[in-house]
Amino acid sequence: MKQRALAVTIGLTAVVVVIGLYIGLYLTAQPGSATASPSAGGAVQLYLATVPAAATNDPHPTWVSYYVTNSQRQDWQHKTTFVVPANTTVHVTLFQYDSATGLRNEFFSQAIGTTGGGFTLNGKAVRAIPPANASHVFAIPALGVSVPLAGVAGNAKNPCSNAPCTGADYNTITFSFRTGAKGLFRWQCFVPCGAGYVQGFGGPMQTVGYMDGFIKVV
Repeated sequence: MKQRALAVTIGLTAVVVVIGLYIGLYLTAQPGSATASPSAGGAVQLYLATVPAAATNDPHPTWVSYYVTNSQRQDWQHKTTFVVPANTTVHVTLFQYDSATGLRNEFFSQAIGTTGGGFTLNGKAVRAIPPANASHVFAIPALGVSVPLAGVAGNAKNPCSNAPCTGADYNTITFSFRTGAKGLFRWQCFVPCGAGYVQGFGGPMQTVGYMDGFIKVV
């Protein structure tokens, strides 16, 4: 009986420790955030980048990811929570360094909810891309915003491996959207780019800090 009671006590202690770690390391963990920069006309600006793999010193150096950068693509920060003002136009410039994966749902190959109904791809105004050319999607479902990101050509001369990708080939995507009331809104990629996971939707696809995060409207 004593041995059984000891085993039960050890088991319960282990469960409590696991639950405590789960709460401490996951549920209450707050990823770093980046505040959008002021822009002309009362708008704000975000510079983002998508990479085929995070930095070599990252906990998951093989995971595809988003980063915050600047207009010259020199300052790289591994953050996916973006702070923007309420009732404001947000301009996004996104440097896309990853190759194409392709969409399973062609609905996401078109722009939705952007100012003017479209976006620019390397300076050209477009409203959609071929579904097979998509590398990632930047979507904020609760705000009705979704923009497809075209992949870098498979024969690119200078493909990126790990972040930071300064000097590698990339596509530039720009778009704008309007925020409303204050709140916390989830954003996510809907391209199945989680290589090595079931259906491509595990790992970085379901982890804040990689292919999803938050728009914090303040």
